[in-house]
Amino acid sequence: MDDNFEIPSDVLDQIQNNIQNIIENFDIPDANKMEVIKKINFMYTQTKQMSITDTLTKLFNRRHFENEFEREFRRNKRYNNDLSIAIIDIDFFKKINDTYGHSCGDYVLREVAFLIKNNFRQTDTVFRYGGEEFVVLLTETPQQTACVPLERLRKLIENNKFLFNNQEIKVTISIGTTSKTDFENAQSMFDLADKALYEAKNNGRNQTRQLI
Repeated sequence: MDDNFEIPSDVLDQIQNNIQNIIENFDIPDANKMEVIKKINFMYTQTKQMSITDTLTKLFNRRHFENEFEREFRRNKRYNNDLSIAIIDIDFFKKINDTYGHSCGDYVLREVAFLIKNNFRQTDTVFRYGGEEFVVLLTETPQQTACVPLERLRKLIENNKFLFNNQEIKVTISIGTTSKTDFENAQSMFDLADKALYEAKNNGRNQTRQLI
């Protein structure tokens, strides 16, 4: 069995609706019937949350990012709202794993995820994109102000004390961001932010690059 297999959210919705219909047609007392439905709904909510959550960092996962980004991009097109996206990469993460072990790497991922999530507004959404990469969707955020929380985050992580087995580990991040939304599709906007990240890494890392 593939441990990375995830049930799509829309499939979970269909399953939940079908189960509820089945229970309602059971020949059992209504009081018991409602209790069963409540338990199933609770289990459904937990399962659905797990399907969009990264196990290690407890952030939203890549699949949920792709759905949310597409939705926000379309909303931007329709209402002309401000939208910014940032891709964050932990610098030299492979070296951390090779030097201190994968348990340390997992610790760094969890700590960085915590710092990222607590650095932004509740209206912004943070995702673990994969490996040591994270993505932030900054809604209602124009290009003039997008770099402010990103630079604050970069400095926060640079100055944070990461301690693993009583050993301090230096951690920095590189960030690529864009607020350019006049593309035909969301992927093109993502690719521009990814290009900005490449420039940040190619020019020395531990910096934020914005392309517009």
